[in-house]
Order: sequence, then structure tokens, then C-alpha cells
Amino acid sequence: MPRTASSRRRRLLRYGAAFAVLAALGGYLAVQYDSSGTKNPPRCVVEAADGDEGAAHRYEMSLAQAVNAATISAVGTTRGMPERAVTIALATALQESTLRNIDHGDRDSVGLFQQRPSQGWGTVEQIMDPVYSAGKFYEGLAEVPGYSRLPLTVAAQRVQRSGFPQAYAKHEPDAALLAAALTGRRAAALNCTPATATAEGPGDAARVRAELVRAFGKGVLPAAQAAGASASATVSVPVPVRTAGTGDTAAPRRGWELAHWAVAQSEALRIERVGYAGRIWEAGKGWRTEGEKGAEPGTAAVSIRVAQ
Repeated sequence: MPRTASSRRRRLLRYGAAFAVLAALGGYLAVQYDSSGTKNPPRCVVEAADGDEGAAHRYEMSLAQAVNAATISAVGTTRGMPERAVTIALATALQESTLRNIDHGDRDSVGLFQQRPSQGWGTVEQIMDPVYSAGKFYEGLAEVPGYSRLPLTVAAQRVQRSGFPQAYAKHEPDAALLAAALTGRRAAALNCTPATATAEGPGDAARVRAELVRAFGKGVLPAAQAAGASASATVSVPVPVRTAGTGDTAAPRRGWELAHWAVAQSEALRIERVGYAGRIWEAGKGWRTEGEKGAEPGTAAVSIRVAQ
């Protein structure tokens, strides 16, 4: 009898171990699929050419991932965080959720950064909001002394307290490439091909304005635009122009940050055209060069047009 009981216990342990492996595999596969349950093929590309940030480097992602990456970047720069902070945040989200806003994870972890309500990160509803969860990550990062000079794994771990801190390291090259584009340091670097480029139904410029304000804060648009007063299909986002001879690159970076954000949002917000600094992006066609028509001296804007 004791031998039989012992054998039964061993079988139960084996079954339990097998179930745990299957559960872990199921969780991994779930992360690879979007919320609709179907494989979401890569439709956004960021690429660095030879000589620009080292050897040629390309990163592909789905539209949903691009939206989340652009949101993480926008929340960081709006808080005054440097590009290095955005790189750390993106690498963390790449490891924790592959840039997908998932409603499951280890124990009670949810969201882009797999933050846990039981550990004080907020409610599930709050954490599932990418703007909120990115903001909480940056809050934690800002409290890490000298985070910009620390190895990425150390800085991320000080915020996340993960069981596998070295896992963040493998995402640093991709995160740095994304951050360079999404913070606007590299012009016309993000190209997306929305699946809805030829879909029926117009876009909503008021929604574009609302999402701009959510990601970048109220100051991103003039008061009238932020309130959604205009019925125009085009949203014009003012960008200050660099003064000649100052060497200040903040203005063009801001413009390209906004332009890339709009391209990333092209499917979600039915954006069909984005223009900035003589470059035009069109859904299904990508970027092309075009002379700035009608631009007044001392002014510039990112033009975002929704589908009609």
C-alpha cells in the first residue's frame, strides 16, 4: 500500500509538471497573437542604413505594436525624459509583453510592462491603459539615481524587479533603433502599411486630436484644436522652427516624433496622409520627398489627414 501511494504521488507530480509546462507554452503563444486570436503579420518597419547607428538594422512589428511603441515614446518625451529613458522603457516592454497590451501574465501581471495591481502599480483597468502604464514606468525610472549611465538591464531591473533581469539586454539594439525613430532623431524612419488603407469608412479628425492630447498632453495643440472645434479632415500640429545658426535640433526632432506617431496610428485612426518638413507619407505608398508648399517663414507644422 505505501508503495502504491508513493507511485500515485509521483504520477501526480509528473502530471503537475507537464501541466505547468503546457500552461507556460500557452501563455507564450498567446502573447504572439493579437487580441482577435489571429496572427498579426508585421506591417511597420524601422530601418537604419549602413553608417547610421552602425551596421544596417531593421525591426518589423505589427500596427498594434507600433501604436504601443509610439505611445511609450510620447509619454516619455512629454515628461521630459531623454532618448535613453525611452530606449530602456521600450526594451522593458519588448521583454515583458512583446509590445502587446495583454490582459494576463505571471500571477496578476497585466499590460505592456506586466505591472501587478497587488504590488501597487494601479488597478487592472489603469494598467491596461498604455498611457498610464508607461507613465508609471517612467515615474519609477526617474527615481533611479543615474539611470541614464547604468547598463540597461540594471536600470530596467531597478524599476521592474524581474526574476530574469538579464533578459532585457537582448532587446537593447531593437529598442535603441525604435527610440531613435520615435523620439524624432531620425527623419522618415518609420513606415507602416495599414491593412485598412483601402477599407471603407472615414476617419475621425476629432479622435486624432483627442489621442494626440492623451499621448503628448494638452500643450500639443492650440486650445481650439484640442477642443475639437474644427470639422476639417486635416489636423495641423504646430512645431516651432529652428532659428538659423543656433544649432538647436529640438524643433525638427519634435516634428518627426509627431509625424512618426501619426504613421504608427494610421490603421487605428484611419490616417491616410502625414506631412512634415518637405516629406509626405501616404498609406500604402510610404514616404516621398515633396517641396514645402505654402510654408510661412518661422512656422512649421505636422499635417495629419484622415481618410474621407
